[in-house]
Amino acid sequence: MLSTRQMFLKHLAQTSPAPLALEIERAAGLYLYDTAGKRYLDLIAGIGVSGLGHRHPRVEAAVQEQLARYWHTLVYGEYVLAPQVQLATLLAAQLPGLDAVYLVNSGTEATEGAMKLAKRHTGRPGIVACRNAYHGSTQGAASLMAPIDFTLPYHPLLPGIRHIDFNSDAGLEKIDRHVAAVIVETVQAESGIHTPRPAWLQALRRRCDETGALLVLDEIQAGYGRTGSLFAFEQYGIRPDILLLAKGFGGGMPIGAFIAPREIMQVLSVDPPLGHITTFGGHPVCAAAALATLQELLETDLIAQVPAKEKLFRELLVHPAIREVRSAGLWLAVDLGSAAAVQQAIRHCLERGVITDWFLFNDRSLRIAPPLTIGEVEIREACAVILEGLYRL
Repeated sequence: MLSTRQMFLKHLAQTSPAPLALEIERAAGLYLYDTAGKRYLDLIAGIGVSGLGHRHPRVEAAVQEQLARYWHTLVYGEYVLAPQVQLATLLAAQLPGLDAVYLVNSGTEATEGAMKLAKRHTGRPGIVACRNAYHGSTQGAASLMAPIDFTLPYHPLLPGIRHIDFNSDAGLEKIDRHVAAVIVETVQAESGIHTPRPAWLQALRRRCDETGALLVLDEIQAGYGRTGSLFAFEQYGIRPDILLLAKGFGGGMPIGAFIAPREIMQVLSVDPPLGHITTFGGHPVCAAAALATLQELLETDLIAQVPAKEKLFRELLVHPAIREVRSAGLWLAVDLGSAAAVQQAIRHCLERGVITDWFLFNDRSLRIAPPLTIGEVEIREACAVILEGLYRL
């Protein structure tokens, strides 16, 4: 009889030639546990998803309560479902001017919805995106990607995409009256954590205002307290026309959203109606989890703790092998200078029960993005394991 691992390799579609294949049996708080009982400190929070840790009690209770009421009812937008309504209302209260929430299943779907919305609202064909950004893997979202190493085998993708460099004023002239939207990450993630210059982000906002292009901020990874504020854009004195959320939005459950002013969002419902539809977007159980997650972040001091925890990581991660540490709150890129060094560090950490990772467009840097619930003791333990591995380089 085949083992679970063998069946995983035989029957589940693989995304890489050598998956980590950790066989997880359970999870709680900061930790994952494999079938042998080994404990792993999750320093990447499932790539930013488990911002409150695994199976947070408040989120778990909300899921269980909703499971006892109803699950799927009808396609999104047809019935009045309390978890969706309460979530959208609380979100809108945190986002002055962005009062219409379209709930979807994932970050890439949020990107796709925003692209359609911008084209429909403006009547324009063009999209501007940044090089070394990642907004998802479906064909529309993947069209935004440059370089094209990960997308070339799937070309042709969407036409009309222009690229600019993050943090560079030189490309802003590419934003003209043919452009429907400029889609940027508030903090660029997969390039290895690069924060924007405030002046650049503000100039980008002004250029969009001048040309009538919509500014879409992707906070799929940067949002929900990760950078030390509920939304990263709050630190830069601007507001997007459309905001993208997912990952940490659901507290471990699959849900995303694109959010815009009602006068923009309403174009998806007329001429023709059903301009954007989804069967499972805003699933009541996922919406209940997302509501509990937002309530927990608003009612506790977890976000306020982020700067001190970031500071501790930076103080501890000092070693001759570390070229640079870039950070945006509890989101760090530890530059080790080579992909080989990063992979060796990842393997060492796994052996010692700490989960780290790399970045899609920066394989020279180690990714650290733990649950916001991580404490000083765990930070010190994790950094000690990382440094121990670096002494082996």
